[in-house]
Amino acid sequence: MLEGQFVDHAFKFDNLRYYAVTPSSDFATSLGGDSIYKYSLKESDYPTLILTDPLKDADGNVLIPGHYELAISDLRDYFILMQSKKPLAIFPVFKVEEDMSEQDRANDKEYQKIKKKQEKERKKVNKKRRAAGMSEDEEKIYMEASIEYIPDGDYFLIKYERGTIRAWGAIKSY
Repeated sequence: MLEGQFVDHAFKFDNLRYYAVTPSSDFATSLGGDSIYKYSLKESDYPTLILTDPLKDADGNVLIPGHYELAISDLRDYFILMQSKKPLAIFPVFKVEEDMSEQDRANDKEYQKIKKKQEKERKKVNKKRRAAGMSEDEEKIYMEASIEYIPDGDYFLIKYERGTIRAWGAIKSY
């Protein structure tokens, strides 16, 4: 009852923000720490970037606040900002790091045995889940995207992480 009253009255205030400007604490978990932010949606291959303020470019084009998918180009020289798989903007990447230790670990015989055992277990579990009418359990890839305003240089810093790749880009504020 109380939640319904809050929702009915919340939309009457024009100056009320429905999302946190910065991550805040909600009991034991911090906002932005949920699986949607760290592993994205099931049907998405890209991390979710949440814009809380409109972004304007020099030509007057505006990106409104919302949830966007952030992809990195094949050559890793720019980011592609997408909404519903439709590219909306590109931003330059100025730094890229790749964790090569993961590739070394993937070539390790012991690690290959462990992965094979995990895959066998996952197949058993998925067979039971299908029989129960549930969706299959898939291996999750860690992915995260964030944006923050840097007042010293008057620009927005974009941080991207997906699997073993980390990248940073910048957008000039207008």
